[in-house]
Order: sequence, then C-alpha cells, then structure tokens
Amino acid sequence: MELYFKDNFFSSGESDIMNTAGEVIGRIDLKSAFSSSLDVYVSSGQLACTGKFRMLLNKWVIADRRDIQLGVLSRRMSFLKKKYEYETDNRGIFEITSPAFSKEYIIQKSNGENVASFSRINNWLQSGAFRLCNDAKELDSYELVAVVMGVHEIQKRDKHN
Repeated sequence: MELYFKDNFFSSGESDIMNTAGEVIGRIDLKSAFSSSLDVYVSSGQLACTGKFRMLLNKWVIADRRDIQLGVLSRRMSFLKKKYEYETDNRGIFEITSPAFSKEYIIQKSNGENVASFSRINNWLQSGAFRLCNDAKELDSYELVAVVMGVHEIQKRDKHN
C-alpha cells in the first residue's frame, strides 16, 4: 500500500492521509505544538493508533486504540547513516536506515528482508511530507504512519538539542 501524508507547520492540527489516487483514507491529528504526540485515524474516523515520546526519554511509543503498546521506536548510533529501530512486542524488531544525506529510508526485518520504505518528498521550506510504501504483513500501514512521524519527531527533537 502506498500512502502520502505530512506534518503541519508548528506540528499542530490535522493532516490527511491519502492513497495514490489522492483519495483521503485517514488523517493524522498532531494535537498541539507544545506536545509531541499524535493520533492516526482510518477513513471511518476510528482511532487506529497513537504515537508519543516516553517521559524523559528520546523513545517514541506507538499504541493501539485501546492504549496497548504496539512498539517502541528509538534512534541507534551510526556514523555513516541514519539508523532507527522499531521494537514490537511480538512481531520482531525492524531496522530503519538511510544513507547520511538521503531522504530515502528502508524498513527491514531483523533477517534483512525489506518490508517497507518511505521518503521525505518536500522541499526545505515546507513542513515534512512523506511517501510510504508498505509491503509488510506484520505492520499495518496506519501503524507505519505513526512510525514515520516518530522518526520525523526524533529528528526534529535532535535538531533542537
């Protein structure tokens, strides 16, 4: 499944999730410019998942609509590439990597199999806009929207620290 979505300036308000035909198939509620958290909704308006930073840590926690944790996203140290890890409770660990100055990311299972990819498709004067291609059976596309936005939030937090 291929999806398009974006952050808003000041990271607040709602943003549409669209498919390749430009149809709205969900939305992201970025809540407030003063807190780094979001809700992801399917097209019917039902909550799919949430994403937020864990208290005092630079880890992004994703939970389902019942607030049951789906996984934790964290940055990993690497010199020549951007590297993140999404650890799920029972579906394994997924590595997210990108060359140092690239806007293209690959999501792989721990065995090295590519399961999804995403890229930042905006220019430098715009807020973050993303294209997600999901081939994973283990990861729902709406959950991956929260993962991608988590990578974006971690990067924004790192720039300000």
